[in-house]
Amino acid sequence: MNMEQPIQKYSRAVKRRIVLLIAVTMLLPLAYVVSIAVGAASVPLHETLAVLCGTSDEQRFIRIIMDIRLPQTLAAIIAGSGLAVSGATMQAVLRNPLCSPFTLGISSAAAFGAALMLFVGGGNVMPINNAIAGSSFSSSVIAFGAFLCAMSTTVAILVFGRFCGSRSETIILIGVALNSLFTAGLMFLQYLSDDARLAAIVYWTFGDTARANWNDLGLMTLCVVPVSFYFLTQSWNYNALAFGEETAKGLGVPVRRVRLVTMFLASFLTAILVSLLGIIGFVGLVVPHIARLLVGSDYRFLLTFSLIFGGLLLLVADTSARLILAPRVLPVSILMAFIGTPIFLLLLLKWREA
Repeated sequence: MNMEQPIQKYSRAVKRRIVLLIAVTMLLPLAYVVSIAVGAASVPLHETLAVLCGTSDEQRFIRIIMDIRLPQTLAAIIAGSGLAVSGATMQAVLRNPLCSPFTLGISSAAAFGAALMLFVGGGNVMPINNAIAGSSFSSSVIAFGAFLCAMSTTVAILVFGRFCGSRSETIILIGVALNSLFTAGLMFLQYLSDDARLAAIVYWTFGDTARANWNDLGLMTLCVVPVSFYFLTQSWNYNALAFGEETAKGLGVPVRRVRLVTMFLASFLTAILVSLLGIIGFVGLVVPHIARLLVGSDYRFLLTFSLIFGGLLLLVADTSARLILAPRVLPVSILMAFIGTPIFLLLLLKWREA
């Protein structure tokens, strides 16, 4: 009887986690349809479904949904999932709940890379289509500059960390130092910029899913799907790391390889998303904490929940940002900062009470 009770308790916990995963999964398509339908120009629900099914003849609704709403909605889901799973895996291998692509300086490095391209190329932002006008560099070159700087920072963190023993505390401190460095570099470029360059730099740092086009969505999907699948296959290794490095090594986990590969792939994913959409903070930090609170610390469930809930959270935030100042569209990164800060503080109080 004493042996059955722990088994029954574990079975109930697993069932509860599965129910939560199913519930969040069912909410995602509902939020998806609502996000496509609402905005400055509302589209009736039946017309939205007709356009999505390819049976509508209303050209106005087709253009609104297919050219504007659908790419933005899909970008929110994909970016939210990618940033959330990146934050969860970084916290897993570094065993620190404050780790995220934002706190380790990867997002700041991407912002500096984009700002450097804008400073050299000049130009100003056209808020109508999020384009960089009057610049000698195209938007793709600016995005590549952001990606290159973010990945260079990742390599620097891993190289310095390896020379210092690859300890999680060392990697975190290196990331914090580089974050401060690139933040200072970004402010220096803003100080030297004229009005047009300054406006372009500031506007780029506002993360906005409306920037994504169909080509960007294809690239984001090609990166998020296989990297997320790899993370899911490493769930058992992450569970072992939660008990400490020595315990994980005793269980046969190649700790250094798992940590380096996970950090590189999570940073790569973040670099792709940030270079295309701009800085969107708090998703990679808050979502893993919410996942732990709801489904526990088993990474088989935590990573899956983070993937789904990250996409859902950013989609809801993006839809809300579209409506708050309608017909003006508020960049989702601003709203996420307002939402993420109180949520994170409440989670900290919850963990302290527990």
